[in-house]
Amino acid sequence: MEESLPLVDQAKAAFEQGLGLAQDWLLSPAAWSQFGLLIGAFLLARFANKMIAPRLISLLTPHENNQSVFASARRFVLIFVPLLLPLLAYGFTAIGEVVTRSLFGSGAVIAFGKRVFLFLAARALAKHIITDPFLKLLGRYVLVPVAALYALGFLDQVLLALDATRVSLGNINFSLLAIIRGVIAGSILFWLGQWSNGQSSAYIEKQPMRPAIRQLTAKAAEFAIFGLAFLLLMNIMGISLSSLAIIGGAVGVGLGFGLQKIASNFISGVILLLEGQATVGDYVELDGGEAGTIIKMTARATILETFDGRWIVVPNEDFITTRVVNYSDAGSANRLEVDFSVSYDTDINKIPDIIEAAVATHPGVLSEPEKPDCELRGFGDSGIDFCVEFWVEGIDDGKNKFSSDVLFLIWNALKDNDIEIPYPHRVIEMKGPMPT
Repeated sequence: MEESLPLVDQAKAAFEQGLGLAQDWLLSPAAWSQFGLLIGAFLLARFANKMIAPRLISLLTPHENNQSVFASARRFVLIFVPLLLPLLAYGFTAIGEVVTRSLFGSGAVIAFGKRVFLFLAARALAKHIITDPFLKLLGRYVLVPVAALYALGFLDQVLLALDATRVSLGNINFSLLAIIRGVIAGSILFWLGQWSNGQSSAYIEKQPMRPAIRQLTAKAAEFAIFGLAFLLLMNIMGISLSSLAIIGGAVGVGLGFGLQKIASNFISGVILLLEGQATVGDYVELDGGEAGTIIKMTARATILETFDGRWIVVPNEDFITTRVVNYSDAGSANRLEVDFSVSYDTDINKIPDIIEAAVATHPGVLSEPEKPDCELRGFGDSGIDFCVEFWVEGIDDGKNKFSSDVLFLIWNALKDNDIEIPYPHRVIEMKGPMPT
C-alpha cells in the first residue's frame, strides 16, 4: 500500500497540472489565437487535400497491364495517399507555430495540435494503409499507443519509468524498456528478413543459372539476411558481440565433436550444390541400391522419389563417398535398347531398314546424337537375335514407356512385312513301343 502512494501522488499531480494548463488555455488570448490557427490549418489542409489528392492519384495510377519496376513503385506510393490530409495539417500547423511563437512567445496549444495531427496520421497508417497482418498488429498495439502518449505529452515520462524498471535474468540485468524495444525491433527485423528473403529468392529464381547454383545462392542470401538481422538486434539491445563470440566458440567446439556426421553431411551438400554432379530432377542410383528422382536437396540429406511414390532420405555424404550413377533425367538424353528375334527363314538384310524406320516414327525418339540403330546380335536357339538402340529425352519409367512403345512398333513393322517372330520349338523323342 505504501509503494502505491507515490504513483497516486504522481497521478494526482499530473491531473492538477493538466487542469491548470486547461484553465490557462481557456483564459489566455494567445491560446485562443492558437486554437484559431489550428482550425485554419485544418481547413486549409482539407482544401489542399481536395485539390491535390485526385491529381496525385491520377498521376500515380499506372496502366493495369504495366508491370515494370517504375509502375510497381508508383503503386506502392499510391497506397500512402490517405496520409496526405493529416500530414498537410501537420505542416500548416508547424508554420502557424513559428508565427505564434514569434508574436506571443509561446505555442503550447498549437504544438499540442501538431502532435494530435501526427497521431491521426499514425492511426490512418495502422488502420487503412498497412495490410500485412503482423505489421497491422504492431501498428495497432505499438504505433498508435506511442503516438497517443506523444500527443498527450506523456511519452518521455513513460520511457523514463520503463527504463528505471529493471528485470534480472541471473547475473544479467535488463531494463523493461530494453526488453520491449528488443521485442519490437526483433519482430520488425525478422519480418523484414522474411520479406527480403522472399524477394531475393524470387529474383534468383529468374536468373539463368544451374539449379544447384541457384539453390545455393538462395540459401546463402537467406543466411546473410537473417545473420545481419540478428547482429542488428544484438546491437539494438546493447548486447556485446564479443561475449557472443566466446559463447559461439564454445558451442562450435561442442558441435564439432558431437555432431560430426551432421557437419559432414552439410559440407557434402554444399559441395554437391557447387559441383552440380547431382541436382533436383536427376534420376540417380547409388552404390547401396537406392534409386529414384531427386526432388529436394536439404542441408543434411537428399530426398529421392521412387517410381512407386516412396521417398528415400539419403545423407549427402553418400553422394561424395560412394559410387553414384546419374541418369540425368533433368534435360539430358539417354540411350536405350530393345531386343527382338526373327525366324531363320527371314532375309535378315532387310531387318535394319524396316526396324530403324519404324522406331524413328516414335515422337520421343531423338535423331541426335544418333538415329535409331538396329544391330545383329547373334544366332539363337529359336531365331536370329537383333537389338535396336535409340536415344530419348529422359529415362524409361512409369511416365515414359519408351521400351513398351518401341516393342509395339517392332511387332507391327514385322507383321506388316510378313516376317515371322519365332518362339521356342521342342522335339520329343520317344524310345520303345508306343503304348496301346
